[in-house]
Amino acid sequence: LYFSAQEGILFFYHIKDLQYEVKICADILQPISSLIFSPDYSVILLVTDQGTVYTYKPAHSGKAVKLLDTCSSCFLAADFLTPGNKYCVSVTISGEVQVWSLEDGTYLSKINLEIEVHV
Repeated sequence: LYFSAQEGILFFYHIKDLQYEVKICADILQPISSLIFSPDYSVILLVTDQGTVYTYKPAHSGKAVKLLDTCSSCFLAADFLTPGNKYCVSVTISGEVQVWSLEDGTYLSKINLEIEVHV
């Protein structure tokens, strides 16, 4: 079970029978607004309240890696483009939908919905 705290910490709870173990996986120092698993569960997107998107690979038990960081318009949501784990899509409050490479955060494409987006 993965979950995040307001402090920006990603936790992993390993639960087996009546026992559990808690592990801190990553501390990104920003409140995490959502966690999104890739279709094959190999990558987690961490979206923050400030509009930054991080990737975390549970199998590698490494640090969360900053993928995207916006200054002008905060991301409202992000998700994986399927099939596969090569691309993600994000949407900003201003209605801009963007496609990014998960390998290096390269911006690939965008379309403006010309409408304000709400969750």
